[in-house]
Amino acid sequence: MEIWEEISRQRVKYIVDSYQLDGYDDEFFYEYLEDLLQAYAPPQIELALVEILIESWRVTPLIRGVAFLERSHELLKAWETKIISPNISPTHFRLITGLDPTPVFGIEVNIQSHKSIFSNASH
Repeated sequence: MEIWEEISRQRVKYIVDSYQLDGYDDEFFYEYLEDLLQAYAPPQIELALVEILIESWRVTPLIRGVAFLERSHELLKAWETKIISPNISPTHFRLITGLDPTPVFGIEVNIQSHKSIFSNASH
């Protein structure tokens, strides 16, 4: 496996670990995740995970485990027949994941260029 492929896989696993998306279905979850990594480009999987994560924040408790991957897989399949139109910006992707959005969005984002809402606060 090439180094870039390993890095791409690690980025996906980082998102999963950061939000404990594996739930309680560890064995089946990681088998399913591996199947997705074989079928889709890791940047697409990253975007799908984050999009479903955002969608899942509206539900209590948070969807996790195989159910989370099934929902992500549905989104990946939908993108096979249409142009991918992300519901989040590269900046939001970076804020949610802590990862560089360039592999996913294909553009470089400078998160420091955004003004803080507190920049004009008096001390």
